[in-house]
Amino acid sequence: MTLRLVELRVRDLGVIEDVTIEFGPGMTALTGETGAGKTLLVEALGLLLGGRAEPAMVRAGADEAVVEARFSDDDPAADGDGGGEAILARSVARAGRSRAWVDGRMVTATVLGEHACELLELHGQHQHRALVTAVAQRQALDGYGHVDPTPREAARRQVARLTAEMADYGGGALERAREADFLRYQLEEIAAAAIADAGEDDRLAAEEERLSAAEDHRRAAAEALGSLAELEDASALDRMAAAARALAGRDALAPFEERVRALMGDLSDLAGDLRRVVETWEDDPERLAAVAERRQRFRDLARKYGPGLDDVLAYADAAAGRLADMEDLEQRAARLEAELAEAGRALAECEGQVARARRRAAPRLSEDVQARLQALALGQARFEVRVDGEGAADDVTFWLGPNPGEPLQPLARTASGGELARVMLALRLAISSAPPVMVFDEVDAGVGGAAALAVGSALAELGGERQVLVVTHLAQVAAQADQQIAVRKDERDGRTRAEVTALDGDARIAEVSRMLSGRPESTASRRHARDLLQAGRSAL
Repeated sequence: MTLRLVELRVRDLGVIEDVTIEFGPGMTALTGETGAGKTLLVEALGLLLGGRAEPAMVRAGADEAVVEARFSDDDPAADGDGGGEAILARSVARAGRSRAWVDGRMVTATVLGEHACELLELHGQHQHRALVTAVAQRQALDGYGHVDPTPREAARRQVARLTAEMADYGGGALERAREADFLRYQLEEIAAAAIADAGEDDRLAAEEERLSAAEDHRRAAAEALGSLAELEDASALDRMAAAARALAGRDALAPFEERVRALMGDLSDLAGDLRRVVETWEDDPERLAAVAERRQRFRDLARKYGPGLDDVLAYADAAAGRLADMEDLEQRAARLEAELAEAGRALAECEGQVARARRRAAPRLSEDVQARLQALALGQARFEVRVDGEGAADDVTFWLGPNPGEPLQPLARTASGGELARVMLALRLAISSAPPVMVFDEVDAGVGGAAALAVGSALAELGGERQVLVVTHLAQVAAQADQQIAVRKDERDGRTRAEVTALDGDARIAEVSRMLSGRPESTASRRHARDLLQAGRSAL
């Protein structure tokens, strides 16, 4: 489905108060005096393409300017669900706010421009100068040769991403290796201590204190045991037993009985424990030395990783996790290096494909454009596309020799404005991929005579393939259009307004006559105008 521009409405934009233009297929010429508002219509389409919206664009006395374009495929068999039509609109408020719509749905200016670019291509008064840039020339060659650099760009981005990641990994490789070795040493040092748990040092402290004064402890225990033995000899236990019997059987005194009996049991247990201390606690210098040595080891670890054993154990856990992460990182770095190598090979393959495609397309485009330049009154010109550079051969340069005997020079150095315009037209005729609607704003500037006729013929040829709108001051160009629309200024009530009129018959003859001589009623100019229009119709 191919859409074309069928209607454009512009309100309160510059000198345009409110105009609606209906466009037909083929080539349409927009003509009129300088300053009448022709270029404003192009600016209106530029707003739909996402162009910059300036409050100064708004007509004096109005609150906002509005541009609305309707595109249709004019197919009566098209579905009635809107698939055969698109409506793009944009408003510019004097307050500075801009709004955009696609098929009645509010969108950003960027989204509007993306939709418009699929339907519309604009060549402004000076846009053919873009041909002198390396980017534009490379894009033109790629468009002609159907060269798709997208996979190459994706491969480039992949290589750049992996390279950046590799820099993050590889930049501190030596430092990471040193850190990993140090972590292993620390973990081995902590593991060699074989710490049972965080409370081991407390238990060893108690044991060390006991072993360091074992004889004193044993004498104190023996003395205490002797005192308890005196109690036993005095029948203290018998008297306590008698007290328990006196309390027995009385519920109100039961708690006291229980306490007496518990005291009897505690006294007996205490005596047994003290007896074991007296009998078993002995000096053990070797064990004492071992405990002291182990506790010193704990203190050394605590100074490094502490202050307590619980901190030492926590540090060991953290260090083990860090080491595992680093070892995993090294593995990831190795995988990343392999991925980068593969991505580099893929990029080289993509660049090779692009370079080969460009080198195949360059001579064909050279021949095609040169042949078309002959039809555009540059028959003696020589045109050449040169492809250089490593990798994808991105150095694409257009060379032109406009006159016989002169060496080829880069297009940027040698071409005049008129020659650039014709080279651009030749390229556009050669390159089949383009939106369905093309707009040229005085792209014929700088040409005249036979060259103007040739430019008009080329535009008409382009109009046979897609819809072409041309803003022109040249009668030779306007006469070859399928449709001619005049833009004129009119002053009413002290205000200047632009008026738009579709021309036919005598009105078109008068307008072409005006373009030829500035005198629409001149008999000679009208005769010339009729001849041009007749020739244009014959060509069509």
